[in-house]
Amino acid sequence: MAKRNGAPGSRIIQRGFTAMEFGRRIFLQILSVAAAALGPFRGAYGADVSRKDSMKKLEPGKTADPYVRGGKSLVAAVGGKDLPSMVRKAISMIGGFGPLALKGKSVLVKPNVVGANRHPTTTNPAVVSEVARALYEEGAGKVFVGDMSALVRGSTKRNMERTGMLAAARDAGAEPIYFEDHKWVKVKIDGKYMKEVSVTEWMFKVDKVVNLPVIKTHEYAGYSICLKNFVGATHLSQRPYLVNPLHWEEVVAELNLAYRPDLNIADGTKVMVEGGPWEGSAEEAGLILASGDRIACDVVGLAIIKAYGRWKRLLSTSPWEMGQVKRAVELGLGSANMQEMDLVAASLDGSPAFESLMGKVKSFISS
Repeated sequence: MAKRNGAPGSRIIQRGFTAMEFGRRIFLQILSVAAAALGPFRGAYGADVSRKDSMKKLEPGKTADPYVRGGKSLVAAVGGKDLPSMVRKAISMIGGFGPLALKGKSVLVKPNVVGANRHPTTTNPAVVSEVARALYEEGAGKVFVGDMSALVRGSTKRNMERTGMLAAARDAGAEPIYFEDHKWVKVKIDGKYMKEVSVTEWMFKVDKVVNLPVIKTHEYAGYSICLKNFVGATHLSQRPYLVNPLHWEEVVAELNLAYRPDLNIADGTKVMVEGGPWEGSAEEAGLILASGDRIACDVVGLAIIKAYGRWKRLLSTSPWEMGQVKRAVELGLGSANMQEMDLVAASLDGSPAFESLMGKVKSFISS
């Protein structure tokens, strides 16, 4: 494989001139045409709103993060085998559901249902179920579970069925939502690569949004956790590889200017540590993350991936240097460094492996 640096003996890839890059460009052009053709059949547009108007409910950055202590964004990491207890413990460690005032409120849970492959390609259905149950226990009036699968991966409903997500949501009393069947709201943003984002109307129809990604690597976007998970709530024509394939990671970050989740819960029961987004090497990490800060949660997730030592893009760099994170920091979407966040961890079964993992994670996020 050709290296992308100027080290002795390496071959620098000149974008636009290699056969691989040429083929990728043609492929992306085909995807662009397909997205344009599918657009009219994948939901109509609703009202246009400015970023200011859309953010009356979903304020960006840490200013609206209810999970802050001593001026620092909290991230909880909980390990164990008892999933219901892990989910509830992680949330309690950052302040519980209280700050969200859930009584009688409608809540959208946004998992990763990128395709039909089971976790860790997609969010673990058991985690989705437990989150929905916990929300109801805390007084939520109605819980919805919604996403839109990738362009070439078929209908979201079919993928939810095949992954077990549909049954898990319904068993917990949640209503499944397939964003392609609904309208889109145009949100104006002030990005470098994007000035407008078409967001599912469901981000504005509900009172609260819980972001529920899986922790995994991604060959093109570097990784997929909290920031990347929002891509599934945007119109197909605005997939990062169609907007600007040479700045995929930066586009992902800019899309997040259009919304702010009230809570992020990252599924780390099984973590993809190499490859992705469709298939890759996985490890049974047995953990759950919770935070109100997308950047802080992503950095901890990246440190977990790095700890397994298999993802080459992270081996010699800090999680803070990943493209999505760097651009998100520039945009003020959350913590800018380790001094602005606080990682709290607990193992429910006293696992030495978890304690060792957390030691590595704390070291990596401090670098």
